[in-house]
Amino acid sequence: MPASIGVSLLGAGNVGSAVLSALIKDFERNKQLIGAKLELKHVLVRDIKKHQKKFKDVNFTNNFNDVLNDQDTLIVIELLGGQDPAKDYIAALLKAGKHIVTANKEVMAQSGSELTNLAVKHGTSIRYEASVGGGIPIIGPLSRDLLANEIFSISGIINGTTNYMLSLMHQEKMSYKDALLKAQKLGYAEPDPRNDVQGIDAAYKLAILCGLAFHVDIDPASIFCQGISEIQLKDLNYADELGYVIKLLARAELINNEITCIVCPTLIAKKEPLSKVDGVLNAIQLQGNLVGQVIFEGPGAGAFPTSSAILGDVIDAAKNIKNSFSNISNTQLNKIEVSNSENFISRYYLRLNVVDEPGVLAAISGIMSEHQISIASVIQTESDQESQTAQLVLITHKASRGKIDSVINAINKEKKVDSVVNLLPIID
Repeated sequence: MPASIGVSLLGAGNVGSAVLSALIKDFERNKQLIGAKLELKHVLVRDIKKHQKKFKDVNFTNNFNDVLNDQDTLIVIELLGGQDPAKDYIAALLKAGKHIVTANKEVMAQSGSELTNLAVKHGTSIRYEASVGGGIPIIGPLSRDLLANEIFSISGIINGTTNYMLSLMHQEKMSYKDALLKAQKLGYAEPDPRNDVQGIDAAYKLAILCGLAFHVDIDPASIFCQGISEIQLKDLNYADELGYVIKLLARAELINNEITCIVCPTLIAKKEPLSKVDGVLNAIQLQGNLVGQVIFEGPGAGAFPTSSAILGDVIDAAKNIKNSFSNISNTQLNKIEVSNSENFISRYYLRLNVVDEPGVLAAISGIMSEHQISIASVIQTESDQESQTAQLVLITHKASRGKIDSVINAINKEKKVDSVVNLLPIID
């Protein structure tokens, strides 16, 4: 049994620095947990001098081969982010017999099964608890504790940036633009926020969850994705009046051996647990045939919550190395197509800007009736005297997304309708 287990890091940014600090600070505690000491070997960075100012005794390098060829490095923590060169580095390290711990949602969403198979082939492992939900333990429960369940539904608020922005808009009566600026100022949003606000980040995470829950391989690009950039304060206020809150929700359902995946702003009834998840918190709700409904909630972003998940994986990998045991899952993933978003069934919130004249509601009701979609409730606001328009908010009964899209196309041709402002699904 080894007296020490070598650990190297790829990247020492915000999260990497937190991981590095914790490794150094918790040396004795980790030794007691594992039964062997974790020995820090190399940290791959671009600017060695910059990082040496903070961590004087750490062996920084800008050469990946120093990590790859170090026989004492048994665990590598990958915190580079993005697809390139992270995927190639991980593959090379797995082939070299090293265990990987990563927080890289993009790599795991797009190449997770490929890398897992590579780990199996070379007798090593890849752990990725931090790739979804930050500090929330969800990968472990899905891959171990809930294995006896047939999971048939996933619903999650899994992007802290957009959740913070929508919470801020609602609570502080703030515009989307101002909420984004504040999120960027506080470091919750990147200078280029597109991955977050367009729902791409959430789609990566949903693909990872689907792989574990449904034992399938899902291309994140096949997931229907709609961001929050078109959400206005008016939508949040109307939702509130109707008894809902708006969240960027990632959802996947297994129905008749088909999976429907969607990421989009959604009206959630205030009585539902997910409606109460505010700020940068994340939450993931699962439905299983044995366990029923379970919810995991906690900080979904930030250096310390993420480092918690990363170091948990590191300690787990180190204990398995010490005991000469690997917990690699060799579950065979099945390639299946994601069901077309047209088949997604829900009630819908529809906000229209209409010409302020008699017969408008009758005209719209007629169009919806022709497409066999019924209206559950209507809110009509006071007219804007200057533009001679009014806001009309419709709540539909359940319908497929395909039928709703057909209705929208027809409504857009109606002369009495100035514009279709927003279309959002509803969870009651």
